Amino acid sequence: MNTVVAQAAPAPPAVPTERRLPVPYRVVARWRETPDTVTLRLDPVDAALAAFTPGQFAMVHCFGRGEIPLSVSSLPTTGGLAHTVRAVGAVSAGLCATRVGDVLGLRGPYGTGWELERALGQDVVVVTGGIGLAPLRPLIRDAAAEPRRYGRLNVLIGARTPEDLLAKYETRRWPTTYTGVTVDRARSGWHGEVGLVTGLLDRARFTPAHCRAFVCGPEPMIRATARDLTHRGVAADHIRVSLERNMRCATGTCGHCQLGPLLLCRDGPVVDWSRAAPLLSTREL
Repeated sequence: MNTVVAQAAPAPPAVPTERRLPVPYRVVARWRETPDTVTLRLDPVDAALAAFTPGQFAMVHCFGRGEIPLSVSSLPTTGGLAHTVRAVGAVSAGLCATRVGDVLGLRGPYGTGWELERALGQDVVVVTGGIGLAPLRPLIRDAAAEPRRYGRLNVLIGARTPEDLLAKYETRRWPTTYTGVTVDRARSGWHGEVGLVTGLLDRARFTPAHCRAFVCGPEPMIRATARDLTHRGVAADHIRVSLERNMRCATGTCGHCQLGPLLLCRDGPVVDWSRAAPLLSTREL
């Protein structure tokens, strides 16, 4: 009789010790994006962490409060290492309250990136909701800086209100084929679009069969955007989305960020829609 021996699942790659420990970074610039959101530009106090790629994240430590994961919103090649943070809890509020000269702890880089190189020679569609613009800002800058490497660049931006829009002045300067901005609700004085960000897809200029899409925002917005893109003929594995779950260790050890078979700190946060779609029925606790 043949005996079948079950093989253990391969262990995740070991995380170097130096990436588990916070490295001191100093706040060298700080600006307010919205009433509850700031961007912090950081320089290493001593040795710097390894280079980040757009879409990856760091665990940012606010001394005396704790740490949270934050995707990079700017890289040294395009304006210095920066993180954009919204005050929604004790740690994020502490980070928002930091001043120029304060020191934070960073460890990383962690996770997967947007992989813009997969879009070479193809149209690019970027769709963001709320603070989801921040992790996509480095990708947009890279695509805009080398327009000959890509097709048409479309940036679609959604927010709850005009006051919640990020990077208001920068978005006007991006040399895109089409930049669309919309809000869910507006007060008097707003003369732009009102409605869901998916409503802007009809105005974007792209060929679905030769297109790569990058989506970041609230989960319902991700699902709706991916659904509309696939209905237009964009392949599910040509859509990259950034997912969010409760990350604590960032090394694939604690399991708090598990989404089905994925540990988002290690296998994400950026994944193809073809992998994400069957998993998003699992709600975060």
